[in-house]
Amino acid sequence: MGLIGYARVSTAEGRQVLDRQLDALNDAGCERVFEDRASGASHRPELAACLDYLRKDDVLVVLDLDRLGRRAGELIALIDELDHRGIGFRALNSPMDTTEPAGRAFLQIQAAFAEMERNVIRQRIREGVKAARARGRKGGRPRVMTPEKLRYAQTLMADQTRSIPDICRELGSIPASTLYHYLHADGTLKEPGIRLLDA
Repeated sequence: MGLIGYARVSTAEGRQVLDRQLDALNDAGCERVFEDRASGASHRPELAACLDYLRKDDVLVVLDLDRLGRRAGELIALIDELDHRGIGFRALNSPMDTTEPAGRAFLQIQAAFAEMERNVIRQRIREGVKAARARGRKGGRPRVMTPEKLRYAQTLMADQTRSIPDICRELGSIPASTLYHYLHADGTLKEPGIRLLDA
């Protein structure tokens, strides 16, 4: 029997979340660990490689249940597929080990609760956005470029003696790509700059 680990981290979660998973999987004795690092749960090439690598009597190990899948139906289908291939599944942060009958039952209960929790969170986010819009606020991160910064950037770029890195530093260390998104090299407005000033 071989213990094969799988870790997944989104770009938003950062390196610490991945390190925590890798440490736990190595401590559990995984002989190999596949790692997915992506911005979306649907793009998981290393999970596909991991599933292809697994052989009869192996056990797929993850730290948390939601690393493997976000919907109860997906999880159950995947665990069923592994079971038909003679492969077990273990989530370290839960009493879940499908090589035992109790673990299989717990998987179905835990997966259902995990999906319910995500649905509740999504509903709260939707309600929060709706409430914010009703009060005249828009969602999303604050803009790096503001109308005030943009006008100042135009003035600085019109002065041909200033370098772009120097201008970016003076504007609060914004990326040059952000500057060029709104302005041409001579300081004239591009379409996004015009929209920002007209907003």
